[in-house]
Amino acid sequence: MPGELLWDVGAGAGSIAIEWMRTHPSCRAIAVEQHTERAERVGRNAAALGVPGLRVVTGAAPDALAGLDQPHAVFVGGGVTVPGVVEACWDALPRGGRLVANAVTMESEVVVADWYRRLGGELSRVSVQRASPVGGFTGWRPMMPVTVWAVAKR
Repeated sequence: MPGELLWDVGAGAGSIAIEWMRTHPSCRAIAVEQHTERAERVGRNAAALGVPGLRVVTGAAPDALAGLDQPHAVFVGGGVTVPGVVEACWDALPRGGRLVANAVTMESEVVVADWYRRLGGELSRVSVQRASPVGGFTGWRPMMPVTVWAVAKR
């Protein structure tokens, strides 16, 4: 929604935060990334894609979340299995705030499934396949599926 703030936790390349900010000029985002080289890439990507105002915080969650402005929404793209990350993100949200977490490993799926059991929401699995050569033909090669948990705070 216009004017809302997103935390992109475990930002990677920053694509979620960047696209969030591109939806409306008043949308704000904070990308939190523990790896310095990735955090620098997030900043470069944001500038190249027209949202140089994206705030990038280099540090590991949950500690790096302390003192940040309260978000309206949180996306956890990395760090789901780190103790305290999902809890800190959930606790930071106001009533009506939304949280989305991606899981690609069995360990992260266990964490997401536990939170889903406790809070509800929606649980989905997305699978993508890419065409690639198989001899002289073309076949589908599966990518890792992503389990997505989305929930709104009541």
